[in-house]
Amino acid sequence: MYPQPIKKLIELFSKFPTVGPRSAGRFVFYLLNLPKEETEELMVAIKNLKQQTGICKFCFNPFFKDAAEEQFCLICNNKTRERALLCVVEKESDLEAIEKTKTYRGLYFILGGTVAQLKKKDLDGLRIKDLEERLKTNKIEEVILATNLTTEGETTALYLERLLKQTGIKTTRLGRGLPIGSELEYADEETLRYALEQRR
Repeated sequence: MYPQPIKKLIELFSKFPTVGPRSAGRFVFYLLNLPKEETEELMVAIKNLKQQTGICKFCFNPFFKDAAEEQFCLICNNKTRERALLCVVEKESDLEAIEKTKTYRGLYFILGGTVAQLKKKDLDGLRIKDLEERLKTNKIEEVILATNLTTEGETTALYLERLLKQTGIKTTRLGRGLPIGSELEYADEETLRYALEQRR
């Protein structure tokens, strides 16, 4: 019953994580009632998101591009980081949560999600091959598997543990200061700091 421009935006917003058609509809009508200047500001921000944000070639963390040729984020460019230590996380917000603890000084690798079952089509959605390439071409001595303590996170970590066992690289998991079923981005800094220090 809606005009085509409204239906199209509802369809697009519905593709966002955790957003259903009803929430998408609320977004669209909110935008429809915004002053023209605010709508234009939003459109410019979305355009700049794609033009001014780079994805790090090493860890896949997004970063602000000062120059067109930049390829690495501030963390990976920081020569004071412990380059033999690699922390594997599910998503960008997990990296952010660990950084806030100011405890971890190594590098990161963003896996891009988790798997509920170890099926090839699900595993293909993760950056497994990229991770293997990082381990081959860099002198990594320890990999910290910092996946969430959810069923999917645990399944993914177990798969990675088996994979990394073949490399001979030391593999550790976060300590159990985190409650089962929790996600890193919602954990407080003290709990995360303890989990990092108690990794095993």
